[in-house]
Amino acid sequence: MTSDGTLTHDGLAPIGNGRVLLIACGALAREILALIKGNGWDHLDLQCLPAIYHSRPEKIEPAVRKAVAAQRDNYDRIFIVYADCGTGGQLQKTCDELGVKMIAGPHCYSFYEGNDRFAQMGEVTSFYLTDFLVRQFDAFVWEPLGLSKHPQLRDMYFGNYEKLVYQAQVENPELVEKAKECADRLGLAFEYRFTGYGDLKNTLNAL
Repeated sequence: MTSDGTLTHDGLAPIGNGRVLLIACGALAREILALIKGNGWDHLDLQCLPAIYHSRPEKIEPAVRKAVAAQRDNYDRIFIVYADCGTGGQLQKTCDELGVKMIAGPHCYSFYEGNDRFAQMGEVTSFYLTDFLVRQFDAFVWEPLGLSKHPQLRDMYFGNYEKLVYQAQVENPELVEKAKECADRLGLAFEYRFTGYGDLKNTLNAL
């Protein structure tokens, strides 16, 4: 690991020679590392930005810009593992300006499902959780919305939703049970959907 938190596979700072840096949302760290290890993609290094930016999309674009500037000379290529993620197209504009590519899609729920499939489904009344968000439900959903102190706000926030869809990246019965509990707490019906890594795997494989 380098001083900025970049994970390398040889214990040394990256020096190019075909290496690719992935600058990613911290909410994807476990999944990206599993894909790197499982597929032997030793030319890929990972630098994660704080996962809480999932809830603060205005912080994503400036953080990506700063990270690219700091690492550009150390790698042959940099790839941004963020979808639009609420930046209103600003992240794509910045990536175009900087000459780096980013993963396609409006958000991680879409690329886990598969962007083409997600676009066709049109599930506007579904609230999504991934493996990460099931594990971190209180920290990333319940607490930021103030529901621990003001539970009466639940129906205001979620009254227009009909179901909670758990998009599972790995098969884990404990996470399924926890996701069901999350649905109950939000007053929503529950649907389990094993998506695996979806377009995340396909995109990284192309690198």
